[in-house]
Amino acid sequence: MIRRMHRCVACALVALAAFVPLAAHAGAQAEEALAPSVATVLSRAISDRPVPADWGERPDAKAWIDDMSKRLAARVPNDDERRELLRTVHYEAVRAGVDPQLVLGVIHHESGFKKYAVSIADARGYMQVMPFWTRLIGSPGHNLFHLRTNLRYGCVILRHYIDREGGDLYRALGRYNGSLGKPEYPGAVLAAMQRYSAAAAPVTLGASVAIPTLR
Repeated sequence: MIRRMHRCVACALVALAAFVPLAAHAGAQAEEALAPSVATVLSRAISDRPVPADWGERPDAKAWIDDMSKRLAARVPNDDERRELLRTVHYEAVRAGVDPQLVLGVIHHESGFKKYAVSIADARGYMQVMPFWTRLIGSPGHNLFHLRTNLRYGCVILRHYIDREGGDLYRALGRYNGSLGKPEYPGAVLAAMQRYSAAAAPVTLGASVAIPTLR
């Protein structure tokens, strides 16, 4: 009887866990006042544009998605879900002028590829975007657990920090994570970026999509 009760409790906990947001190991991006011109550019950059239906079939995108899909199979077992994630990562990264490998490195370290991850600082989703960004450059109604919305915000914010730091990835990643000046986070993300180093041809950033210059 006691063993049966233990099994019932264990099953109940497993079922409950399916509905509870997963914890993540993200830092806390610092909310800073944005100049009106910067806020306008960022707001325009996160305006919703669906991923083109044929994006995953374009030669550079397809080669990259096929390569990364094999590497992520253990972390995202569902093939359709994995390829949709990678297609969106590739499009949003290229659109924002950010290396898709860097975006995968951020996701790897921030959320471990968990769509509904939530940090103790309330950062949300794959790229652990802080909710205050929806107020600063978007709409309070934007759902940061939505795949495209989360990656759109994350890539645009990351590009903003890269530009702000003059291309210095260590400092940009420190700002993204809220740990500016500490080497642990940038080092971990860049190590993860190397882990997903593509065998496919390098991606031409920003070449096939229109995006305002984020400066």
